[in-house]
Amino acid sequence: MQYVFGTTNLKRYEFPTHINDIVIDRAESTCSEVFVVVTRPESAPPLHKHDDTEQVFYILEGKGTLSIGAERRQFPVAPGDVVRIPVGTLHSIRSEADIDLRYLCIDCFGGNRLADEPTWDDHVRTLCREQGWDYDKTIAPKQPQP
Repeated sequence: MQYVFGTTNLKRYEFPTHINDIVIDRAESTCSEVFVVVTRPESAPPLHKHDDTEQVFYILEGKGTLSIGAERRQFPVAPGDVVRIPVGTLHSIRSEADIDLRYLCIDCFGGNRLADEPTWDDHVRTLCREQGWDYDKTIAPKQPQP
C-alpha cells in the first residue's frame, strides 16, 4: 500500500477548458482521490456538479472567481484559500489573472462513489461523453510539475 505520493511525472488530462494532473487515482483509495487542476488565464471549466463526491480545493497559485450554485454566487479565490464544494452543488472556478490558476483538488466520496466510474479514467470518459469532448485527445504525455 502506498502512503506517500509525489507530484512529478503525473498522468495529465488536457481538456478544452482546463488540465487535471492525477496524484491519487480513486482506484487506489477507498473514499478519495487527489489531483491538481490548472486553468489557463481567463478560462474556466464548465459549470458542473458531482453527485458522488464533496470536493475540497487548496489554491496554490493565481487568482480566480468561484461561481457556485444555480444562482452562480461569486467569491474571489487566491493562494492559501481553501474551498469546499458540497455534494451535488453546481460550481466552476475561472482564472482571473494573467497566470495559470493552480489548485489541489481532493475528492471525498464517503461511500457515494459511482459504481460505473471505479477509476479516474472511467470518470474522464463519462465527462468527455457529457461535454462532447474527444477522450483520446485529453490524454497528454506525463509532465513534470514544479
